[in-house]
Amino acid sequence: MSSPTSLLIRRARIVLPNGESVVGDVLTSHRTVVEVAPEISTTTPTIEIDAQGLTLLPGVIDPQVHFREPGLEHKEDLFTASCACAKGGVTSFLEMPNTRPLTITQQALDDKLQRASQKCLVNYGFFIGATTDNLPDLLLAKPACGIKIFMGSMHGQLLVDQDAALEAIFSKGERLIAVHAEDQARINERRKEFAGTHDPAVHSQIQDNQAALLATEQALRLSKKYQRRLHILHMSTAEEANLLREDKPSWVTAEVTPQHLLLNTTAYDKIGTLAQMNPPLRSPHDNQVLWQALRDGVIDFIATDHAPHTIDEKAQEYPNAPSGMPGVETSLPLMLTAAMQGQCTVAQVVHWMSQAVAKAYGIPNKGAIAPGFDADLVLVDLDTYRPVLREELLTKCGWSPFEGWNLTGWPVLTIVGGQIVYEKGKVDTKVRGQALTFNH
Repeated sequence: MSSPTSLLIRRARIVLPNGESVVGDVLTSHRTVVEVAPEISTTTPTIEIDAQGLTLLPGVIDPQVHFREPGLEHKEDLFTASCACAKGGVTSFLEMPNTRPLTITQQALDDKLQRASQKCLVNYGFFIGATTDNLPDLLLAKPACGIKIFMGSMHGQLLVDQDAALEAIFSKGERLIAVHAEDQARINERRKEFAGTHDPAVHSQIQDNQAALLATEQALRLSKKYQRRLHILHMSTAEEANLLREDKPSWVTAEVTPQHLLLNTTAYDKIGTLAQMNPPLRSPHDNQVLWQALRDGVIDFIATDHAPHTIDEKAQEYPNAPSGMPGVETSLPLMLTAAMQGQCTVAQVVHWMSQAVAKAYGIPNKGAIAPGFDADLVLVDLDTYRPVLREELLTKCGWSPFEGWNLTGWPVLTIVGGQIVYEKGKVDTKVRGQALTFNH
């Protein structure tokens, strides 16, 4: 493993914690940013990086991914996924419990942490999954970034859709609860209604806006009853955004994915089941309302919900094709392209993809470029546009719903813990990230 070196990044446009941009230098040493200044001179041996014309951002923290290891490595594994992260400027991730075996015990969590320490090029953290009967693990398993509850869109042990079980989890302990909010009873009813239909577009009608709203309302009710820290994953509807706009306690946060901002139900005609995910894509109206909620701070940050399946699996006829799409390689360029188009600012992208995530999950020394913060950084080129090409993707599944989209803000260089992990198309597979810690 290559040891951390001092790096001196010169003449970069640096996005500072207050959102301002300045041209200057950044010096890192032993995994940490030590100085940010208009010009830095140093006598210690350093690797110098000329960043003229490039923009330096804190590394992206992706707070919702499914990396498929253990048990489903034919779709993705921790090594391939973390290579894709490095290429996409994602320097830390929080991974979900629906692997095989499920991450519902301390033993399973320890196994994932052990695997990640050997395989991951970027920093990592893991959720503990809720079942109807693993409350002791939910209270004690560590280090976990939070408890994941699938209120719907799940089968087997991870489906927790009964009121009594949800009440029991919300009423005990203080750990953050992150919910996949879809109402399973409504989904079951609507499946019967649309049985025998093979058009993937009905996915958005079966798991409709109402199914999402009902579950989010229930989670919010329980959170308020117990003053319990709640995070709403991949919010997808105008109705949920409007609900939170009216009623969002200080201890509740929410996220949105780039695909729920940038794709909608018109994608089914173009890419078929590649557009199928949970919760589903919505209408152009939902896109607009979600954007506004994000800009206004009603929605707090961005996550990808990177959930890869092989191209053969996705080629199956609906409803047999699995739901989910990859995202870690494209999320930052997608959001920076939106910034260049005037949907938001680069400073807002930094806030949504780094700063706000670190704050919500209590991850110390991450998400900003300032002395004392970890040297997790990404240099991007905001002047060059390149298309998303299937053959360039590092995710094992090898496809993207954004294939052919012309994007800017592609990472030129990604730094994890003061080490260059990605540079101009090449990944340094010797670099290893570290386990994240959580102050909550």
